[in-house]
Amino acid sequence: MTEKTAKLTANGSDYNYKVIDGSVGPEVVDIRKLYADTGMFTYDPGFTSTASCQSAITYIDGEKGILLHRGYPIDQLAEH
Repeated sequence: MTEKTAKLTANGSDYNYKVIDGSVGPEVVDIRKLYADTGMFTYDPGFTSTASCQSAITYIDGEKGILLHRGYPIDQLAEH
C-alpha cells in the first residue's frame, strides 16, 4: 500500500507530511515536524481543526456535538 502524504509549500520549499486514517472521522495530516522543518507553527483559532493527541478510546467532534468514550456516547455513560 502506498503511504498517503500531504504537500505543503512554504517560503519556496516543499514539505511532505504523512496522512493518517482516523479511527472515526476524517484523515489527519501529521505535522509533528512542521516547526523543525519550516520554523513555523499552525494557527487554528478555537482549536477547531487540530487534534492534540492520538487516542484509541476517545473521539470528539465538537461541531457535531459528539464525544465518545470506548464507542459509547458520553451522555449514556454519565447517565448509567
